[in-house]
Amino acid sequence: MMLVDTFPHRKPTLAALLLASRLISSSLPSFLPRLLDRYGFVPPPSLSPDNNPSPHNPEVEANNNRKNTKKKKKPPYKPPSSLDRTGKKPLHSNLPFDFRFSYTESSSSVKPIGLREPKYSPFGPGRFDRIWTGFCAPAVDPTVTSVDGDGPGTIDLKKAKESRAKILGKPLTPAEKASLVDKCQKHRTRREVHLGRDGLTHNMLNDIHNNWKNAEAIRIKCLGVPTMDMQNVCTQLEEKTGGLIIHRHGGQIILYRGRHYSKNKRPIIPLMLWKPHEPVYPRLIKTTIEGLTIEETKEMRKRGSAVPALTKLAKNGYYASLIPMVRDAFLTDELVRIDCKGLERSDYKKIGVKLRDLVPCILVTFEKEQIVVWKGKNYNGNAKTRLEEIISAQNTESNISSENSSTGSHSLSSDDQTLQPAAIG
Repeated sequence: MMLVDTFPHRKPTLAALLLASRLISSSLPSFLPRLLDRYGFVPPPSLSPDNNPSPHNPEVEANNNRKNTKKKKKPPYKPPSSLDRTGKKPLHSNLPFDFRFSYTESSSSVKPIGLREPKYSPFGPGRFDRIWTGFCAPAVDPTVTSVDGDGPGTIDLKKAKESRAKILGKPLTPAEKASLVDKCQKHRTRREVHLGRDGLTHNMLNDIHNNWKNAEAIRIKCLGVPTMDMQNVCTQLEEKTGGLIIHRHGGQIILYRGRHYSKNKRPIIPLMLWKPHEPVYPRLIKTTIEGLTIEETKEMRKRGSAVPALTKLAKNGYYASLIPMVRDAFLTDELVRIDCKGLERSDYKKIGVKLRDLVPCILVTFEKEQIVVWKGKNYNGNAKTRLEEIISAQNTESNISSENSSTGSHSLSSDDQTLQPAAIG
């Protein structure tokens, strides 16, 4: 420092600075005692070698062992698997009908020609005592050769009908019916079950019975493809749940559980853990339309694509008026085109099948998200459809007319009687 300040009018050079730093570093040890006395630096006990405890102290050794020992982690929680049926018996249900994924969009009269994937049960392995055939779980064991008598494969349908009538009890009075309908309106309750594009699914039956625990009636909102045949939806709802439809306005249905319904005696409905694979059905659109040549078929498809659209279907809309519209259009035109842009391909295929069976008509093409149908050469708008003839024959064989006379108070109004279930292929 003295060397640097000797010549204040000169700027310190690099050599002078290096010399000064060397002198300071060499004289630093002689200044340390004075600096420690001046500032009174006292090291903490942890840094002082004199204050360190002996390594043989048992308390210190115990603390060190605790730090070094890792805590054993608890095994992660594993929820019980619905597939694990170890030590549990398979579920058994006495419901007298075949279990299907959907009850309104499938029919036992239409047999598939194969399966897309290997057959497996959507209920899970070993959870259910019915055999899954690939598209349904039959109520009667298919391995039983005869169902006569009281064997394990028999179902007493008469007893099931009597049980339903007993649960429903005497008919509701107009005041009771109006009160239940008012309780189920949107401004009174949010309790609602949605019936969508898959129709009345198997798991929806369980949802309806869960809602019946706390309410006498439940509101069901129907949208999409099933609304084309609302009578089918109403019939399947009453048959599969055992309830009674007391009100229907468009796609809104109020389903009543019955006077003597007991939540403790509700039927056992095993849940489907996943959706089964779709079976393979015969092709809907054939290369050549029946009764026409290849050239006539090509010409008809070309003309059908140029026909003005009868209507445009909204996604998840209400399609109950579609069948009357097509029937009216066939009075003047032989080809009808329906715009299905925005809909899933599986949806407008189901719509085409319902049109084929309920109008009836012949499917021409599904190209460019359009449904083109032809009324055929021998179209008769006043004749019964093929499906109506099958239903009327079934009603005659099972004497349903006599059954309706005994339970006439539980039937729907005449305005709701339209068409019976459609077979979806």
